[in-house]
Amino acid sequence: MGFGEPLAAVTQLLAGRRITVLTGAGISTDSGIPDYRGPDSPPRTPMTYQQFVGDPDRRRHYWARNHVGWRHVHRTRPNAGHHALSRLEAAGAVIGVITQNVDTLHEAAGSRNVIDLHGRYDRVICLTCRRVVSRDHLAARLDALNPDFADDVGDAEIAPDADAVIDATAHFRVADCEHCGGILKPDIVYFGENVPKPRVAAAYAMVDAADALLVAGSSLTVLSGLRFVRHAHKSGRPIVVVNRGRTRGDDLATIKIDAGCSPVLTELADTVPTTIPT
Repeated sequence: MGFGEPLAAVTQLLAGRRITVLTGAGISTDSGIPDYRGPDSPPRTPMTYQQFVGDPDRRRHYWARNHVGWRHVHRTRPNAGHHALSRLEAAGAVIGVITQNVDTLHEAAGSRNVIDLHGRYDRVICLTCRRVVSRDHLAARLDALNPDFADDVGDAEIAPDADAVIDATAHFRVADCEHCGGILKPDIVYFGENVPKPRVAAAYAMVDAADALLVAGSSLTVLSGLRFVRHAHKSGRPIVVVNRGRTRGDDLATIKIDAGCSPVLTELADTVPTTIPT
């Protein structure tokens, strides 16, 4: 399926330019990971950092859901959109990816220069001693504390951010930090938390190092992503937005394509001249 004049305009706009890419949940929906704000997404209320830290019952409920949901994300694979960006990076057109996703699928597809703006689902951090362990390691501990829990739940609805929709969690046992007994939390930036300043600075630097910004699969609803679009616009860099439905950055976009990421990015990777002049 071709996208005619809009894609031809994007190809002409990006040809010969170094591109930084900002991605959101819409690029991963074709891998089977639902998003929060897509046109077909049901209303969702994600847990805030304050709720997670301040309420042991909410924390237990979260870990029970995550214990089931993370396995789904663990089994997902990159889709054509992820692979298209990896190809563009390998060819020299894309200099890096800033992703709002925590699913690590860009790295799995072969992208090398990736900033995980909101963290990664596959790591867990202690809020007291700051030690980081793998989610695989915690899974073994939770399995030991809750034998057969994931199997007994069956086919639960999968929600974004390695979550699952489960109601009965009162009997679930939570694991604390093995080193200091502190609260364990996924190494993910929750609502109500700030993205670490060094990570934000690195993302701004990646935008500044490029000649253009390509937004793929983000509604830009939250400021953590929108600020980079505003920054690129303020500095005069062209902005291409590929997303199903409206975004908060549409008025700043040089070109907007209202479509899914996989077909557009695949065609883009096939048509954008990837030899960057030195």
